[in-house]
Amino acid sequence: MKKFVSEFLRRGLIACGLGPIVLATVYWILQQTAAVETLTVNQVCIGIFSLSALAFIAGGMNVIYQIERLPLMVAILIHGGVLYISYLATYLLNGWLEWGVTPILVFSGIFVVGYFAIWAIIYSIIKRNTEKLNEVLKQRQQTAEYK
Repeated sequence: MKKFVSEFLRRGLIACGLGPIVLATVYWILQQTAAVETLTVNQVCIGIFSLSALAFIAGGMNVIYQIERLPLMVAILIHGGVLYISYLATYLLNGWLEWGVTPILVFSGIFVVGYFAIWAIIYSIIKRNTEKLNEVLKQRQQTAEYK
């Protein structure tokens, strides 16, 4: 367990540095679209801290897939749930998402579709690579039988 905690912290700290860069990009886009003209010091500080925390959590959560006792579907559900709560809290805290049933439902729908789309892409890539590897192994096994 100590190994997983230290790996979580290591990955989280690596990703944590990207939080302010993402925040600066978001604020730049908002400024370019005239959605934000000025920011208070409080908004900038909350943004920096919340995005750093979000990056730390998102980076560290990938360690959950290294826990071998945990079934893959359980790991995916835990990972997705923690990310959902983290993103929702960050968006609400920064005022990027309004409090209310409709905005939260729309956010939730977009998050679920995006999360499953990313997993579908990952699954198809892994499946294709596994099939290629199995084909190479099958060919090597057949050539070894003929020798």
